[in-house]
Amino acid sequence: MGIFLDSELTDAERDPATARFRIIPVPLERTVSYGAGTAKGPEAIIEASNELERNSNGVEPCAAGITTEAPIDCDGPLPDIMERIAARTEAAIRDGRIPVTLGGEHSLSYGAVTGVARALGEPVGIVQIDAHADLRIAYQGEKHSHASVMHLLASDGHKLAQYGVRALCQQEMDGRETHGVEFVDAEQLVTDGIHSVKLPEDFPRKVYVSFDVDGLDPSIMPATGTPVPGGLGYYQALHIVESALAGRECVGLDVVELAPNGETAWDFTAAQITYRLMASCMGD
Repeated sequence: MGIFLDSELTDAERDPATARFRIIPVPLERTVSYGAGTAKGPEAIIEASNELERNSNGVEPCAAGITTEAPIDCDGPLPDIMERIAARTEAAIRDGRIPVTLGGEHSLSYGAVTGVARALGEPVGIVQIDAHADLRIAYQGEKHSHASVMHLLASDGHKLAQYGVRALCQQEMDGRETHGVEFVDAEQLVTDGIHSVKLPEDFPRKVYVSFDVDGLDPSIMPATGTPVPGGLGYYQALHIVESALAGRECVGLDVVELAPNGETAWDFTAAQITYRLMASCMGD
């Protein structure tokens, strides 16, 4: 599947023994309910990453080292796949690394966060950029649906902050109240031009970032299964994440739901977002 930022990395920067970031490709496409193509997302992001510059927002994440692992085997029952993902992210944390999981559909975040929390021995806070709340309960009868991933994680005790949501049902609104979800939805963020947020004081200090590319407006990111209008701007979404991380430690991240459509601009956008999010971890 290739190597993230392969064209820029020195031999020392790609050394698995010292690399701060571990890229974990997860070509998962099992519960998508509208557009398809997420299985090809990780490969497209990695290929596009070769066109990135080393500098991102004034820092060079690659200087801290980036290694790309083999893709997760996405055959078999979903619980088994989630455990394979969890084993990888847990190993990364135990080795003092930051796992960067590339999707693939959003259901993979359950395994990724579970592994991180297992290694840390405590729940984490999740900062989510998304068009959807993903708080449905066993959507279409599937516990591990992409539309249920945040319900599972919140039920496991992880605190959740959602930004950019603009499509949700009553069950999800109820779920927000039940789980004490922090949120600012897309209409308020966009119409008020909000670029900065502040997490509650009691939000965990260790934060996992889950970036669903459909959180962006379809004019910026149409290559996704459900491109909902009224989404966030490119810099707006990144600034929201960066401001949320202020004073906290980013312990892992994922970029999910890219469904390549043959237009490389969107693959490059997802790769650039991934690298910029890695840059946001550099101050920790």
